Amino acid sequence: MDWTIEQLAAEERYPAATGGEEVRPRTSGVALRQLLIAVGEPLVDVLAAPGGFDVGVHDVVIVDPEEPPGTGTGDLVLVIGSRGRSAIPLVRRVARSGAAAVAVKVDADQDARALRDAAIDGGIALLGVSPEVRWEQLESFARSAVDNARLTGETEVGEALGDLFSLAQTVAAMTEGIVSIEDTANRVLAYSRSDDEVDELRRLSILGRRGPEPYLVMLREWGIYQRLRSGEEVVRIEPRPDLGIRRRMAVGIHAGTQPLGTIWVQEGARPLSLSSDRALIGAARVAALQLIRQRSESTMAPRFRENLLTGLLESRIDGDSAAANIGADPRKPAVVVVLTLRPREHTEVSNRSEIELERAEMTSLISVHAASYRRSALVTTIGSRVYVLLPDLPDRNADAAVSGLAQEIVTAARGQLRSGVQAGIGSVVATLDEVPVSRIEADRILDALGHDVSAEVATIDDVRSRVLLSEVLTMLRDNERVRDPRLATLREHDADNGTEFTRSLLCYLEFFGDVRGASLALHVHPNTLRHRVRRAAEIGGLDLDDSAERLSVQLQLLLLRRTEGVGRG
Repeated sequence: MDWTIEQLAAEERYPAATGGEEVRPRTSGVALRQLLIAVGEPLVDVLAAPGGFDVGVHDVVIVDPEEPPGTGTGDLVLVIGSRGRSAIPLVRRVARSGAAAVAVKVDADQDARALRDAAIDGGIALLGVSPEVRWEQLESFARSAVDNARLTGETEVGEALGDLFSLAQTVAAMTEGIVSIEDTANRVLAYSRSDDEVDELRRLSILGRRGPEPYLVMLREWGIYQRLRSGEEVVRIEPRPDLGIRRRMAVGIHAGTQPLGTIWVQEGARPLSLSSDRALIGAARVAALQLIRQRSESTMAPRFRENLLTGLLESRIDGDSAAANIGADPRKPAVVVVLTLRPREHTEVSNRSEIELERAEMTSLISVHAASYRRSALVTTIGSRVYVLLPDLPDRNADAAVSGLAQEIVTAARGQLRSGVQAGIGSVVATLDEVPVSRIEADRILDALGHDVSAEVATIDDVRSRVLLSEVLTMLRDNERVRDPRLATLREHDADNGTEFTRSLLCYLEFFGDVRGASLALHVHPNTLRHRVRRAAEIGGLDLDDSAERLSVQLQLLLLRRTEGVGRG
């Protein structure tokens, strides 16, 4: 449903507790974290969450700058008709009304920072929405998340929506039987408490966490599983005293037409109650919600945490907001380590699927090691690189510990993967807000290591000169106006005439004018090298007696070697 301002204004209003504004009656809502997981990464970016991610969202409201906000406690406010900095006054107004979160379309980084500051000052979560996202699409996803929370939070369901073990115990009390809940692979997920009246099947199932295979074959032959998968039918299985198996009832757990599992009830000392059918059908519906919720949290919640780290690394979210979700102290030191695969010598990964598999294995390995070092560690993948955030570092000796962890990961990867792994360690920063600085430095270090595949782990102290050189070459590459066209002329002469003046000149400069050393590296006679250097200076019009020009020539030839493969020797 697309809500208009007129429809919102027509809703029944009640005086707010503070501020004199009117709000709608509150209903049970959804935690901001769960709403963001449901909405998903492509639609919104978390730019600020000063109250953490457990604040409740009770309703979704669309507001327009031309109309009074009409928002209240716990609302997610979608700001239409205004974007970027122009939405700042509205962000402040809805924050004062007690809204939980506000979503604004953002075009530029400067707008995002200004909006984030206003949201943090107001204590309201800020969601950045890409310009191409349709408001009705975002509203639909968000409202579905809130409605689902209401569905699974109905008071009559009571404690049955706790964990599956609580549900199994509830069903046991209602049916006067002994209950187990299984997944579609017949693995026991939960079971009720029981006395000595359990039969052999129950005992083996619990001990082995799975039903015994001979009996499972028998159930398949009887068509029991087919009936349980086909719909919401309570199936009765007669006792088999010869097998030591008592009477049973079962019902399939479904999400629409998709089977999720089965609830089994074994008859105990007393016959099953007359209301067992109804109890099983209700329990199956509740179990479906529980299993879906668990599946969603197990697959989407980790990705949500990864997205938070990406936002922190890219300065789209503040340190306090990220810390609230991972249980870290935003005022303690932190560091970023970045890792990537590097093909080993004589090793070739033949296709993309193999590369992706190795990258997934590397990420899993990194996650295990990082979590063992810091419970609050976060790991995410951006492009071909894996980033590790290690927060809550001690004030002393953190550098040595982080270097040891990185070397441990690289060593483990060396034994498990076909490719090698290189790691760049950023400098330790004082707070989580400074994490982007550590990330930038880690990236620069890894860039420098890319030209030395034998290196494995490095900090800025290990490769400072290479990082500086890499930065300068990147600046030259990206700024064509500062490049010297005379060296392009020299390169063209080599290409047209089959000469090697460019390569020889670079080698000569790298050896500080040592003709003997450079000629040995090039496998030519010293007089041949002297001739090539002289001719290179003549063709390019270069003054090699000028120290500044020599440095400029060497840098630009290094760029040619990086981009066009001009060799050293």
